[in-house]
Amino acid sequence: HVQLVESGGGSVQDGGSLRLSCTASSSTHNKRLLAWFRQAPEKEREGVAAIWFSGSTEYGDFVKGRFTISRDNAKNTVYLQINSLNPEDTAMYYCATDLIFGSWKGQRFRYWGQGTQVTVS
Repeated sequence: HVQLVESGGGSVQDGGSLRLSCTASSSTHNKRLLAWFRQAPEKEREGVAAIWFSGSTEYGDFVKGRFTISRDNAKNTVYLQINSLNPEDTAMYYCATDLIFGSWKGQRFRYWGQGTQVTVS
């Protein structure tokens, strides 16, 4: 079992930036796919970005260059840099790891964090 702990969220002004972090409690999974998702109020959870151990990345269809995912395998941590934040980015952001099957966008992950809130006004 692994625990994922997100941090870095907060309240920011329109146009600001944030860097979210997600640290895994165990290095056992540090070679697994890591991904970020978000869920806005009254909306379905959607995939933001994913990163493989090799460093390859994929992004959600709505991402238009403002999001950058990265990882530090030595620290068991994945990051999500978000620039030019706007109110539509307001959501709870979750990280996940250990993809069970399918595409990462299908959200079939074994482990999820509790989330970190991002509020843009």
